[in-house]
Amino acid sequence: MSKISLQCRECKKEYPSTFKYICEECFGPLDVKYDFSPVSKNTFEGREHTYWRYFELLPIEDKSNIVSIQAGMTPLIRAEKLGEELGLNNLYIKNDSVNPTFSFKDRPAGIAVSKAKEFGLSAVGCASTGNLASATAAHAAKGGFPCYVFAPSDIEHAKIAQALAYGSKFIAVDGTYDDANRIAAQIGDSKGIGIVNINMRSYYVEGSKTLAYEVAEQLGWQVPDQLIVPVGSGAMLNAICKGFEELQTTLLLDDVSKMHMIAAQPHGCAPVVDAFKRGDTEVIPVENPDTIAKSLAIGDPGDGRYVLKRLKQYNGYAEESNNKEILDAILLLAKTEGVFTEPAGGVSVAVLKKMVEDGKIDKNDTTVCYVTGNGLKATESIMEVLQKPQIMKADVAKISAVVQ
Repeated sequence: MSKISLQCRECKKEYPSTFKYICEECFGPLDVKYDFSPVSKNTFEGREHTYWRYFELLPIEDKSNIVSIQAGMTPLIRAEKLGEELGLNNLYIKNDSVNPTFSFKDRPAGIAVSKAKEFGLSAVGCASTGNLASATAAHAAKGGFPCYVFAPSDIEHAKIAQALAYGSKFIAVDGTYDDANRIAAQIGDSKGIGIVNINMRSYYVEGSKTLAYEVAEQLGWQVPDQLIVPVGSGAMLNAICKGFEELQTTLLLDDVSKMHMIAAQPHGCAPVVDAFKRGDTEVIPVENPDTIAKSLAIGDPGDGRYVLKRLKQYNGYAEESNNKEILDAILLLAKTEGVFTEPAGGVSVAVLKKMVEDGKIDKNDTTVCYVTGNGLKATESIMEVLQKPQIMKADVAKISAVVQ
C-alpha cells in the first residue's frame, strides 16, 4: 500500500493526509505526495475496466471508501480518417465523452467524493461550469451524500437537468463561474462541506491524472509525442503531466521529458494562451468570458500559471480557437470518427488542426487529442450550423425521389 501525504507546490512543506488544501506557511496549493509501493505492468492486468484499476497510484487508503459509478478506461481511438484529413499518421482521440455522466469530470469527482467518505464528511458540492455539476451529483447520489452545486445561471440546460436528476441542490448564480466559485468556497469552509474542486482539490485533481495512466497503458506503455489538452482551470493538464511523471517514477514508463504538451483554449476566454504568447509567467484573468465553449469559460484559472510552467517544462505551446473554428471542428470529428463532442472537445480538435498547419506536429508523431465531453450536453451551440430537417408527407414516391 502506498503511503500518502500532502506537499506544498510552492515551499514544499509537508503535511499528513487530512482535510486541508492550502499551505499554512505560504498559502500555496497542496498536492498529494506518494511513497509508492512496488507495481509493475502486470499489476493492472485482469482488473476492472475503470480508473480504479490503478488503486495503488490513487489517494484512497481503504478500498471500502471507494464511490464508483464505473467511470474510466474510455476508448483511445485510432483516428485514421481524421488523421488522413489533417495529414497525421498516428493520431489518437481519447474519448472521455462516454463516461457515465458523459465527461471526464467523473474522474476527479469520483476521487474527491471517495475521499470525502474517507474523511467522514456529511455533504459534498462543487463550483461548476456544468460537467462537474453532473459528475459530483451522480457520485454523491451513489455515495449517499447531500450535494450542493454552485454554477452560473447561463450554463447549458441539459447539464442543469442532469445534475438535478441525481438529486442535487442546484444554486444558479447570477454571475460568472468565478462568482460561483467564490461563493462555493466561502460556504464550503464555513459549513464543512467537501467542495470537490475547492477544499477537496488536492485529492480531486488526482482523478484527472488517470487520463495519463490509461493513455500510456492503451499505447502499450509508450510515451506519446504530442498531447492536446483543453484548458479551463488548468488542473487537468497539470494532472496529466503529474500522471506521466508518476509512471516514470514507478518504472512503468521510460523518460517522459520529450513529450510535448499543447494547451487549447477558446477565444473569448484564453488567459493562459494570452500569457504564453506574451511570454509572461503570470495569467491575467478574463473578467467576462465570451465563448460557446462554456465548460472552459473560467476567466481566472486556478492552475493557470502552473500550466505555463508545464508548457515550458515539456516544450509545449498554447493556442486558441474561435467559435467558428470550434463548430467546424465538432463537425469534422463527428463526420470522420463518429464522435460527437461538446465545444470543449471542438477546441482541442481545432487547436490540433492549427498545430499541424503551423508545422508544430510532425505527421509521424504519436499524437493524442483529449475529447472531454459529450455533444448531447451542449446541443444549443451546434444547432445553428446543422442542416434543418426537411419535413415531407408520408409518400414513398416523393421521399424516394430525394434519396440518392
